[in-house]
Amino acid sequence: MNNETISILATDSETTLNVVVYSKRVDQIEVVIGEGIHSTKCKLRPTESGIAYVGNVMGREVVYQRSTQQVQNDIDESKPSTRRR
Repeated sequence: MNNETISILATDSETTLNVVVYSKRVDQIEVVIGEGIHSTKCKLRPTESGIAYVGNVMGREVVYQRSTQQVQNDIDESKPSTRRR
């Protein structure tokens, strides 16, 4: 099994974190932060302008710096049978 990972930015510390993608849709990306019993799921939702995805983990803001169009393109490339027509 090949898990998809993405890099998100913790805005308070300007730290980049590599996280595992649990599910990915244009309207929401769910990621798993941490490993084992210390892992936490986080829902990233698009900003109003659609230029990034934002979520909170334990009170801290995290940002995935890709637009909704870029995420849709990623989904289309990984699963050609789900392309919009």
